[in-house]
Amino acid sequence: MLKRLDLRGLDLSVDPAAALPRPDIAGDEPRAAVRDIIARVRAGGDPVLSELTETFDGVRLERLRVGDAELRAAVDGLAPELRAAMEASIEGIENFHRHQLRDPEVIVSDGLTIRAYQRPVRRAGLYVPGGRAEYPSTVLMTAVPARVAGVGEIALCVPPSAAHGGIAPSVLAAAQLAGVSEVFAVGGAQAVAAMAYGTESIAPVDVIAGPGNIYVALAKQEVAGAVGIAAAFAGPSEVVVVADHTASAEFAAIDVILQAEHGPDGLAWLVSWDESVIDEVCAAGELLLAASPRAADVRATLAEGGYAALVDGPEAALAVVNAIAPEHLELQCQSAEDLALSVDNAGAIFCGPYSPASVGDYVAGPSHVLPTFGSARFASALTVGDFLKDHHIVTVTEQGLARLGPHVVALAEQEGLDAHAESIRVRLQGGSR
Repeated sequence: MLKRLDLRGLDLSVDPAAALPRPDIAGDEPRAAVRDIIARVRAGGDPVLSELTETFDGVRLERLRVGDAELRAAVDGLAPELRAAMEASIEGIENFHRHQLRDPEVIVSDGLTIRAYQRPVRRAGLYVPGGRAEYPSTVLMTAVPARVAGVGEIALCVPPSAAHGGIAPSVLAAAQLAGVSEVFAVGGAQAVAAMAYGTESIAPVDVIAGPGNIYVALAKQEVAGAVGIAAAFAGPSEVVVVADHTASAEFAAIDVILQAEHGPDGLAWLVSWDESVIDEVCAAGELLLAASPRAADVRATLAEGGYAALVDGPEAALAVVNAIAPEHLELQCQSAEDLALSVDNAGAIFCGPYSPASVGDYVAGPSHVLPTFGSARFASALTVGDFLKDHHIVTVTEQGLARLGPHVVALAEQEGLDAHAESIRVRLQGGSR
C-alpha cells in the first residue's frame, strides 16, 4: 500500500526537504497550460469560458450563472439529516471565526494617537472543486469565514458535472445556506482567470480563496497581484500520520487512506519509530482498501505519493513532519498534545485516536482550506483575516510632533529625502502662518 523508507540514522538537520521524496506536480507543462488558459479567458470572456467548460467538463451550458430559484430548490430538496449536518457545520465555523475578529483599537502615546481597525474586501471569489466528486463542505469552509468577515459580495465558481448537467444540488444548497451571492458553473484555471479579471457574466473580485487541483493552484499563483490570494497553494490533499505502539492500526490506516481519496497528486505518509506498527497499519490498510468503493483511485494516489517512513524516535518523526510541512498532521501516539507544540510546519494538527482529520474537514470550525505542497512553512489555514484589510489612522498633536519630529528629520536626512525632513521643520518652525 505504501512505499517503505528507512530514515533511521539520516541527518535531517541540514536540508531535510531534499532528503525526502515529493512529487513534482508544478512543472513547466502545467504552468504553460495555465498561462494559455488565463490569456484566452482575458481575451475572450464568457464564450471562452463556455468553450472550455464543454471541453474539460463535458457540459454545454445555456448560462454560466445559477439562478436563484435553482438555489432555493436545492435547499428544499435536501434530506433532513444532510441539512442538519450543514447547519451544524455552519454553526461551528461561525463560532470559531467570530473569535478571530479584532475590535478596533485606539493607542495613545504622548501626543500620538493611532486608530487601528479592519475593513472587509468588497467582493470575494471562492473556488470549490467538482467533477468526479461534490464538496458542499468546502463551500461552507470558504463562504462562512468570508461572511463573518463582512464581505459584501461572495461569488462562487464550481465546475459542472455531466452527471448533474450542472452543479451538484448539495453544493448549491450549501451556497444558499452559507450566504453566497452568486454561483457560476465554471471550473479550473479558467474560473480563477474569470474571477481575477472579469468577464461579461463574472465581475472581478478582490480576493480568491479555495482549494483545487494543480491547475487551479498554479492559476492562483499566476493572477496574484492582480487580485489577493487567500491561503498559500491550497492544492492536492496531504496527510502525515505519526503512530506509535498505542495507535490503533485500523484508525491510522483509514486516516492515511482518507486524504488519498481526494484524488491524484496528493501525499499520504505514515511515520513511526516502531517497524511492527508500520507492518500492522499497512496490513489494516489493505483490508480497508479491499472494501473501498474508490480503491482504484486511492491506490493510484498512494502509488505516486504514499510512504511509510521508519525513523529513530519522536524527535526524528518531528523532523520529517517539519520537512514535509503537510496540510494535515495526525499524532496518534503518546503525549500527542505535548508533541504537537513542537511542530513548526503543518496546516492543521489533530491529536489522539478520536481526532481524525475528517472532523476538521467538516465540523470542527477552523477552515479545511489549508496550505499544501510545503507552503505550511510560511502559510496558514484560511481565516477571516484573508478577507480583511488592516487600516490605521494617525493623528499627531503639536506637542507630539515636537517630540517625534527631530527623529523624523534625522532619519530623512540620512536617506537623502530632504522634502520629508522639511515637512517636519516647517511645522516645528511655525510655518508661514
